Amino acid sequence: MSAALLAAVSGLGLGLSLIVAIGAQNAFVLRQGLRAEHVAAVVAVCLLSDVALIAAGTAGAGALVQRVPGLLDVVCLAGAAFLLGYGLLAARRARHPATLVTEAAGRRAGLTVTVSTALALTWLNPHVYLDTVVLLGSLAGTWGEQRWWFAAGAGLGSAAWFTGLGYGARLLRPVFARPAAWRVLDAVIAVVMVTLAAGLVVRVL
Repeated sequence: MSAALLAAVSGLGLGLSLIVAIGAQNAFVLRQGLRAEHVAAVVAVCLLSDVALIAAGTAGAGALVQRVPGLLDVVCLAGAAFLLGYGLLAARRARHPATLVTEAAGRRAGLTVTVSTALALTWLNPHVYLDTVVLLGSLAGTWGEQRWWFAAGAGLGSAAWFTGLGYGARLLRPVFARPAAWRVLDAVIAVVMVTLAAGLVVRVL
């Protein structure tokens, strides 16, 4: 196996291990996929954001974040506020099953609102920076001349995951044809969002 291929495979494996977890971004992509609502736009936002952050980390931005810890604290607090708000909205949806619809004929959020939410869940989430810019960026640096192959592998992992999650969610639609299933999903999303928000505040304090 060539050094470039080994670096790409390593980046792919690490990228998937970091991204395949229940989090704010994944929960949103899953929900949009289940609703068949602006899936392409959401997947594109998440994927391009990941690629940009991985590239920034590989280019050396991770070292800057580590040297300016106050910058990360600001992002943590902003992210906590947003995640808390989104978590409360999810809790509200869980309490009112009449708003939980699966068909395209139901209430749909506008494209602008959906894309804005996807951007906020990505760029206001410090965990994304820690995983992509700091961790992946730092590890990419250990590959020397092959670091961009490592970054390409990590980017491929993001592409495979977000595409599979967004478009594969439709396979679960029979389960979510019942309002009760949506109530459970939104309740889980609410718990995840509020927990992440609390964790970010604790991190700063």
